[in-house]
Amino acid sequence: MSDETDTGRYLRLTVDLVVEVQDVKALQAAALAEIRHPDAELDDDERQEQTELVNADDTGAAALQWLIEPDHVLGLVEHVTDVEPREAMLGVEPSDGILEDEDEHDHDDHAH
Repeated sequence: MSDETDTGRYLRLTVDLVVEVQDVKALQAAALAEIRHPDAELDDDERQEQTELVNADDTGAAALQWLIEPDHVLGLVEHVTDVEPREAMLGVEPSDGILEDEDEHDHDDHAH
């Protein structure tokens, strides 16, 4: 946390990332290890519910949500050292493997 006064300058970062799951069972095992870890701060009922969600999802999406740390996304931004993650909402869903830019015309004037 910064000792400086809050500037109120917030930016919303939106990232679309498509990943190929090559081993769903290994992904699920890693997620289940996270769920069982004491740092997960889940009570027994929550732990059981999350375990069942991960085991029932054959796409791997429920498992992947347990393995992504949203603030690690900031590692994708070069030359930025004074950014502090404030809030993150993560969604993972099945994909056909292709990114489709619905607002492509809105991004034409930005250099990538």
